[in-house]
Amino acid sequence: MPPGADVLLLAGTSLVVIVVGAAFVGRRLAGRPSLSASDKGFGDEGLGLGDLDPSALIGGPADGSGNAPAYDRIVRIVSWAFLGSTAVIVASSGLWPTTTPAIFTLLALVALFVLLVHTVLPRRALGSARNVIEGSVTLVAATALLILTGGHSSPFFFTFPLIVGAAALVVSPTSTLIVSIGAAVGYIVGAYIGSGTPTPIQLATTAVNLTALLLLAYVGTVIGREQRRSRDAAIRLSALDSLTGLFNRTLFFAALERELARSARSGRGFCLLMLDLDELKAINDRHGHHTGDAALRAIADAIRSGVRRIDVAARYGGDEFVALLPETDPSGGWVLAEKIRIGASELTIAGMDGSPSVSIGVVACHRDGDTSDALMLKADQAMYAAKRAGRNRVAGPSTDEPADVAAAAGVPGQPV
Repeated sequence: MPPGADVLLLAGTSLVVIVVGAAFVGRRLAGRPSLSASDKGFGDEGLGLGDLDPSALIGGPADGSGNAPAYDRIVRIVSWAFLGSTAVIVASSGLWPTTTPAIFTLLALVALFVLLVHTVLPRRALGSARNVIEGSVTLVAATALLILTGGHSSPFFFTFPLIVGAAALVVSPTSTLIVSIGAAVGYIVGAYIGSGTPTPIQLATTAVNLTALLLLAYVGTVIGREQRRSRDAAIRLSALDSLTGLFNRTLFFAALERELARSARSGRGFCLLMLDLDELKAINDRHGHHTGDAALRAIADAIRSGVRRIDVAARYGGDEFVALLPETDPSGGWVLAEKIRIGASELTIAGMDGSPSVSIGVVACHRDGDTSDALMLKADQAMYAAKRAGRNRVAGPSTDEPADVAAAAGVPGQPV
């Protein structure tokens, strides 16, 4: 290795770590909020299956963190095991006496980076750039370690397949390809920088190693893709109602708890609708359960068409539906409920005389309750108040609310 090369390598590695830290600090000083699911609410893009916590949907504890805790735990275990074993090998073998201080400095910098990203910072503090930053720092550190431990003769080539294999299991095939190319370039640079003209055996060894690297990337990509498909299928089965295609009640309550937490922080309320398909039993008795199912699907379509992308609509059970309306005041909730009611009354269902109708209860967070149980109880009472008043109408939890809120929202009078 040329004199001073180890200093240049460490300077470059240190620069990468400093840039990562500066990016995070700058983000905080600029007042940018955390990107965690609990902080961002559902945003303007709505709630997608990718935002869900599979453990909450499939039956585990709902912590809103998805798969990240397991991933972070694995990375921490592997990283600390690698750093510790490398330090022991370097110290006990004495194979690289001239670069040992530089190696230990490099390992300390990588340890600091792992501690910063996987322990100190919030899980989504770096946003979508996290994978890019992690991959870049890891490849730079692996290349530096290879150079400091003998280049082509270094026993630490396995670091590159480890990086590629781990990436293939958690990122997209395109990202894996990019990581693989970066690893191949890092390996070639680390193996031959300052080593002069490579010998035929060195070239053959490099070719074999690169082939193994790319094959591992391919195998990892296939396995990772199949795992993601299975995971997505499990999430869909756990999150969606099979008849209507709306979210199910498990997902709805997870969304409701998350919105309650967001509302408690921001002070901004939301509305909750509970809807009931009027006289479903009569429809089933008169026209058959097939027609009843068609009516439920049609009502679900009317709800889906009526709500916004940021809203969460779900089938609560049987002939009942619920809709969570973030950032919505009572008047806005009333308007949307009327939109759904009118849309349902205009439906035409094959094999059924006339159009179906829905009775809807509207409640507001803070005004009608501050917990999920209180809000659901009030919404249920409001919905049954609408049924007692003659069905096919919207009602609030109090008897005088319909006229007051409807007038404030500019909604025409209720049907009789």
